[in-house]
Amino acid sequence: MHTFSTTVTRRALLMLLAAALTLLGIVAMSGWLADSTRQFSRSVGRTTALRVAAGTLLSQLQDAEIGQRGYLLTEDRHYLKPYEAAITAVDATIARLRDLGDGSAGELRIVDRLAVLAAAKREELAQTIALMEAGRRDEAMAVVRTDRGMMLMDEARRSLADLITPADAQLDTQLAALIGQARASGWVANLGGLFIVLVVGGAVWIALRYTRDLMRAQHAIQALNDSLEQRVSERTMELRRANDEIQRFAYIVSHDLRAPLVNVMGFTGEFEAGLASVRAHLDRLPPDGGDGVASEARRAVEEDLPEAIGFIRASTTKMDRLINAILALARQGGRALNPEPVSMQALLESVAASLRHQAGEQRCAIDIEGPLPFLVADRLALEQVFGNLLDNAIKYLDPARAGRIAVRGRAEGDRLVFEVADNGRGIAPQDHERIFELFRRSGVQDRPGEGIGLAYVRTLVRRLQGEVTVESVPGQGSVFRISLPGTLALPSETLAHGA
Repeated sequence: MHTFSTTVTRRALLMLLAAALTLLGIVAMSGWLADSTRQFSRSVGRTTALRVAAGTLLSQLQDAEIGQRGYLLTEDRHYLKPYEAAITAVDATIARLRDLGDGSAGELRIVDRLAVLAAAKREELAQTIALMEAGRRDEAMAVVRTDRGMMLMDEARRSLADLITPADAQLDTQLAALIGQARASGWVANLGGLFIVLVVGGAVWIALRYTRDLMRAQHAIQALNDSLEQRVSERTMELRRANDEIQRFAYIVSHDLRAPLVNVMGFTGEFEAGLASVRAHLDRLPPDGGDGVASEARRAVEEDLPEAIGFIRASTTKMDRLINAILALARQGGRALNPEPVSMQALLESVAASLRHQAGEQRCAIDIEGPLPFLVADRLALEQVFGNLLDNAIKYLDPARAGRIAVRGRAEGDRLVFEVADNGRGIAPQDHERIFELFRRSGVQDRPGEGIGLAYVRTLVRRLQGEVTVESVPGQGSVFRISLPGTLALPSETLAHGA
């Protein structure tokens, strides 16, 4: 027994180590991606501000020119208001562009050239307005006809393009790199999640295998002669320690897997925030035209990246449900049973009443065919067993016909047999045993679940010294049959608690 326990512990620890290393890798990848996203967001912010400032400068020069032309044509000083406001704001906008130059010598040279062009444009505008105010309208119009103002504006537009184009190219490069990072992260999360599920499944399989061996050992101990009470007590204590070891292992697995899982969820949220910043920036850009990189970037932001994030979310959510399932099995295995007289009629009517609303939505009737026999067993375990069976029966009804679920019971010798029959989809013959295994399901998977419920039912029924089986015909329905002793006796547990 000690050798077997050591082997189980060693295998479990190896699985736990492998799962922890995998999650650490996912966390490291997510952290790296989050840092890259933050850097990209800062670059996007600077480039966006640069674009806005450049557009503002061009708009201000155009506003000033429009005011000048309106004044020259109408001699109405009302048109000088936009001219004066734009001229006043040009210097502040150029200073803003200089601040956003980020220390780049090339960008600063372009900003200096823009400052010179803006000064020349303002000088040309001021000259024509001064001539107009002096009553020399023909001379002012002659200055306009030289096209010098138009050439200055064209040069300003070219300079602004020289400022924005390199920034856009850098942004496209960073976005392409980010897309590659996101795809790599998605693959890592995918493979890591699959590996973790396999590890958890293996750990649960080992725990169940070990539990079955312990139950066989307990039956062997109970068969010993009453004169060997001391030996039985020692053996029971050893089994109790082994059970505690399994439960501790389950809690360790769930805790150590949940901590990095929380980190993955947090980094995924941060990645979503960065993606929102990218999407907002792309929404402000003009249409892509023939720019293949920009088109690929938009497709990635709208499709690839949300899909990768959704996959990570789904994997972590599924992992969280599996961890909770392991904890539930561990807690149930450690709970001491409390035999007491139970009216199965009252218990089943109470369970059915709690599911009436759910059954009504599925057009399903639940019939408790009494009177049902009494027995001495653990009330909570019975509620969980029949609650799971009725919930499953409602969940897998055939939508083509009204549902009907019947619960009945009878005595067969010193055993009591209870049946939960339904007219649902039914279960294929090859799956009659598999459905009681952990994480195994049958038929079309169009209902939520992780394959835990029936494994949980079998574990509880066996703790109640009973057995659960199923008879089913696909397309007609299923009958789950539970055989229980009339009185639950727990001599081994009593000895263990007494020791």
